[in-house]
Amino acid sequence: MFEFLFVAALVYLYLERRSRKRRERALTLDSNGQKIRGLDAELKAIIEDDGDKTGIAFEIKQYLLAVIKDDKSDLEKFSDERLEQAQRILDRAGPNAMYWMTDIAAQLAFLAAAQINGIPTNIDAKVGERATPEAIVNAVVKG
Repeated sequence: MFEFLFVAALVYLYLERRSRKRRERALTLDSNGQKIRGLDAELKAIIEDDGDKTGIAFEIKQYLLAVIKDDKSDLEKFSDERLEQAQRILDRAGPNAMYWMTDIAAQLAFLAAAQINGIPTNIDAKVGERATPEAIVNAVVKG
């Protein structure tokens, strides 16, 4: 009698573990069944799931260009308008948008350092010798 209960418990635990692994694996897959890797892949999955392939990327690009324009115009750094615009992007794209924007900022910092040190990059061919922040954002952010 005890052997039967023991075997039944082992079978139950095995099946439960197997179904838990399937659920966890399903959480890391996008709508096409492909595993999500990296922030760009997550952003791509978000955009594809939303049905608007360039909408979120375009909003982020417009936000970055607006921040650059505000900086050139000596406007307030954390204005209510920019904070509301950022909140709309976060509401639409989720927290991944913040990570993606941080990745763009890191790319821009690396590009600036490369330009200062005279190291050629693939962006140089797109924006030319006299690169502006707007031209670099337009070259780096596709959308």
